[in-house]
Amino acid sequence: MTSPLPRSADPSGPSGPSGPSVLDLAPVLPVVVLADAADAVPLARALVAGGLPAIEVTLRTPAALEAIRAIAGEVPEAVVGAGTVVTPEQVGAVTAAGARFLVSPGWTESLLTAMRASGVPYLPGVSTASEVVALLERGVREMKFFPAEAAGGTAYLRSLAGPLPQARFCPTGGIGPTTAPEYLSLPNVGCVGGSWMVPAEAVAARDWDRIEELARAAAGLRAAGGTCR
Repeated sequence: MTSPLPRSADPSGPSGPSGPSVLDLAPVLPVVVLADAADAVPLARALVAGGLPAIEVTLRTPAALEAIRAIAGEVPEAVVGAGTVVTPEQVGAVTAAGARFLVSPGWTESLLTAMRASGVPYLPGVSTASEVVALLERGVREMKFFPAEAAGGTAYLRSLAGPLPQARFCPTGGIGPTTAPEYLSLPNVGCVGGSWMVPAEAVAARDWDRIEELARAAAGLRAAGGTCR
């Protein structure tokens, strides 16, 4: 059964008015870097089995597009998305490959226009209050906070919750299993992004059992106090 995440019915926002948000699928969004597209399907199956259906495959390697295509075609239970999207051309390429959401480390007007036109949910990256306000003006309420730890961490996000309560975030960058619960306890955080459940050595060794175990522990952070809704 395919995990629910409809194409956006509302072009002004990252998710349709009646469908679930990327931020609500699990407490943790795995950030995946793959050097070999052949690892994509077993890795995705391990993450889904561990309770993390949303998977961000970053465009940092030549294998990324083929990895997205493979997961989209062979692991229907997964909600595969593309990360490190930085150009309008990449938006077209990853959606054609089957990406069901987009994540960028930052945004420009042309990139935002392309992501909006794609018809799939998107999380533009922000690290300042001004960037958040600019996106809210454009009807975008869900964002990636990046680089989370370097940009002020939980203290910064907590300070944004008062004046900008309508904004929700997926903080990513420097977050691990010990710091994730504090982020997830914040009212304006839907989920966190991280790579600790897909360590490079486990991927290289194709230790899918270990990755499933780490994913299950990450999925359990919801019960540990996370606020994914």
